[in-house]
Amino acid sequence: MFASKFRRSLACLFASSLLLCIAPPLHARGTEKGVWLTTPDRANLLARKDALRWKKAAAEAADVITVDDSKRYQTMDGFGHALTGGSAQLLMKMSPAKRSALLQELFSTGPDGIGTSYLRVSVGASDMNDHVYTYDDVPAGDTDPALQHFSLVEDEKDVIPMLREILAIQPGIRIMATPWTAPSWMKTNGLPKGGNLQPQYYDVYAQYLVRYLQAMAQRGISVATLSPQNEPENAKNTPSMLVTSEQEADFIGGHLGPAIAKAGLKTKLIDFDHNCDHPDYSIDLLKNPVANRYTDGSGFHLYLGKIDAMTTVHDAFPQKNLYFTEQMVVPTRNDPALLVAEPTARLMVGAPENWSRNVLLWNLAADPENGPHTPDGGCPVCVGAMTLDGDTVTRHVAYYTAAHLSKFVPPGSVRVDSAAPDALPHVAFVTPSGSHVLLVSNTTAAERHVTIRSHGKDAEANLPAGAVATYVW
Repeated sequence: MFASKFRRSLACLFASSLLLCIAPPLHARGTEKGVWLTTPDRANLLARKDALRWKKAAAEAADVITVDDSKRYQTMDGFGHALTGGSAQLLMKMSPAKRSALLQELFSTGPDGIGTSYLRVSVGASDMNDHVYTYDDVPAGDTDPALQHFSLVEDEKDVIPMLREILAIQPGIRIMATPWTAPSWMKTNGLPKGGNLQPQYYDVYAQYLVRYLQAMAQRGISVATLSPQNEPENAKNTPSMLVTSEQEADFIGGHLGPAIAKAGLKTKLIDFDHNCDHPDYSIDLLKNPVANRYTDGSGFHLYLGKIDAMTTVHDAFPQKNLYFTEQMVVPTRNDPALLVAEPTARLMVGAPENWSRNVLLWNLAADPENGPHTPDGGCPVCVGAMTLDGDTVTRHVAYYTAAHLSKFVPPGSVRVDSAAPDALPHVAFVTPSGSHVLLVSNTTAAERHVTIRSHGKDAEANLPAGAVATYVW
């Protein structure tokens, strides 16, 4: 009944060459046993179906996915999106009642929420802010090594109020912080775009980041993880900064790591935070014994390379953690279908199957023109998981891609072994309460009949072409 009501109420419109569908808030979906389905025709949008029916395992069955919870791998920290400055600004423009309802939908772990459990924020502006700023901007030619002008005043406008509202809903949400640049006066080119951090300011910049963590904590916001630089090999964004693996190892090992330890902060450091085409960046950094001591693990994006680069780093340093920290998932232009299967397979299955403790998508929200973003280097094509146009909310493919795990796999869940003889992408977990969760993506053009096998029993399900399903038992 829920699915049919949802279909009747769905309204679609064309804007910016994209088919946008405005859906009402999600209702009456719990995390108890059942099946939740999303299909590319939008007839099912995280729609609840009947629970699996189990029987004694058959001697022979086709398309068997065997879940073996005796083989356990990494513990999961959560799933979510980047709360960019632009996302926070758009949320703040909503009416209080509509914003409250949307935040409940996004962050509540109750039956009406999708349980978003991890957020990434920028330290200062990212390229999805309407202007560039850091927390210590001074006139050109001036410097401030004593950080006398340090202030979070820009974040106090939107980001910090939004985080407080989110924390009131989910106090335990994990937050990752990442700078796009150091203040321009610390850099070789004196500009927010490109350039390098001058070695003479390594200690000052370490103190700058410590002050940020302390200032956030004073505002009731605990930062769980910090990467020293977003995309350190990309100088095309505004803002941005180039950092080699040798420079980051020196900065972490000789400056930032000791400064965080001396301050008594529990924030964990994540190295690299860039594409899967260069796992040697992390491997080389972790070979530095001093940097290794202060580094919790490595972060990856997937705009270049293959996701198994994360396993390459895991195999080199199995005691270190892996994090998937950014990827944009956008609707396909001029295609009315909700193409959810491919990004689900590539990211929500691919990252955990390659040892990631989390999956963060880019970014939570944008306006109908894919803004706000910085001029001359901001991202003009970054569609959010949602489009926010005042109080009008349009949910896109990234929303459902993340929700198929965030709603059902809470922090503390453990990835367990799952195997199938063919290429149906899948990943399985056991939650802290003992439930089993299996995510399956049908990236083929035909419906697939799936047999799920667990503890000597089978359950059968049909998965439509291009569809994604989360099975909970």
